[in-house]
Amino acid sequence: MNIIETEFTDLYIIDPLVHKDERGYFFESYRDDIFRKKVGDINFIQENESYSTKGILRGLHFQTEPYAQSKLVRCIKGKVLDVVVDLRKKSKTFGKYKSFLLSEDNKLQLFIPKGFAHGFIV
Repeated sequence: MNIIETEFTDLYIIDPLVHKDERGYFFESYRDDIFRKKVGDINFIQENESYSTKGILRGLHFQTEPYAQSKLVRCIKGKVLDVVVDLRKKSKTFGKYKSFLLSEDNKLQLFIPKGFAHGFIV
């Protein structure tokens, strides 16, 4: 798994190594030792899944302390344009935004740290 830095501090793209053959494919979607080495000491305590039909817009969502959450996001069917906005007032990129295409084909994941708003359109 390749963990790629972005221009936003602590926001990463995770690009898994996909092993394909005539049966289909296999990849590690998460591996604790690699993740912690690059991203940090994150304890995932909740997993959510949503389903939306084409054209649905969800977001921008964020939580404030003490309920702030980091998120690991991916699209397992179809594709989404995921948008993040840096709401961390002390950040060099405060108020800046970026979009990422996540799809069942590219299998990219996005690690979104606390302090970001996040949404997507299907």
